[in-house]
Amino acid sequence: MIEIKSSSTRMWSKIGSRGTFGAAILEMAKEHDDFYAISADLCTSSGLDRFREAYPERFINLGIAEQNMIGVAAGLAKDGTPVFVTSFAPFISMRASEQIRMNLGYMQLNVKTVGLGSGLIMAYLGNSHYGLEDVAIMRAIPNMTVVSPADCTAIVKAVEAVRAYNGPVYLRLTGGPNNPVVYKENFDFVIGKANVLAQGEDVAIIAAGTMVHQSLQAAEILKEQGITATVIDMHTIKPLDVEAINNVLKYKLLVTVEEHTVIGGLGSAIAEYIAPIKEKSAHLIIGINDCFPHTGEYNYLLEQCGLTAKRIADRITQCYER
Repeated sequence: MIEIKSSSTRMWSKIGSRGTFGAAILEMAKEHDDFYAISADLCTSSGLDRFREAYPERFINLGIAEQNMIGVAAGLAKDGTPVFVTSFAPFISMRASEQIRMNLGYMQLNVKTVGLGSGLIMAYLGNSHYGLEDVAIMRAIPNMTVVSPADCTAIVKAVEAVRAYNGPVYLRLTGGPNNPVVYKENFDFVIGKANVLAQGEDVAIIAAGTMVHQSLQAAEILKEQGITATVIDMHTIKPLDVEAINNVLKYKLLVTVEEHTVIGGLGSAIAEYIAPIKEKSAHLIIGINDCFPHTGEYNYLLEQCGLTAKRIADRITQCYER
């Protein structure tokens, strides 16, 4: 198990989600020799340079060929061996979706697909590189597990949990360098089990990925207005922690926040679950509207899409006071 220290959490935050993923793979390889890592000509972007140098026999670069990469990974995983495959989120979730559907979902092979730079963090590279729809696509595939860690410390915990988990997984990496810290110390990361990070009585905010930190900040803004919020890190979007959801249906307002389109993501997953429940909260879904955002730097994009703490708090206040 990778040791979680305050110095480590600061370092991981500084190097960002992709660098942390690579560091976690390298550390994990020292204890476990039973997995492979494969890249679609994105070794450096995946943070896997040092792993490739240290364990060349366990790394494969298949070039810009995500569909072929999934096929090779499926072959390696046929005996149950865990295989991590990496590419940018829209490429792995959309370009290779048919191969993932049949080789991983249908055959239930032990391949861990890793969506790099999901959400809006690819900034000036534009909509071709934004991960707007990946959760919707991946969670629609039967037998796929979808995990979206809140920060870099959670990425380390998720990598370990995903390796030990038997079955196909989509690991969604959001945020970039100087990623805000949510988890400063070691914590329990269990696939399918959400973490409650703040307690309130008026509003329940359920978030995933980078939006967990923004939601915690939004909760502080709401507190100044006399509205207290429970904040939940729903790091596993499929399968949902329905017990955690049931526990907050008594609140006046249930809010979901995600750096993903409002169609088919975390908000949709929770809406589908609570739809047949008679006694439930009003549900506000906050995410990227059904559009392609205008290209710009990351913070500009978050502001444009209403995904900053203040914009989130404003939306909640408006809905809560109706």
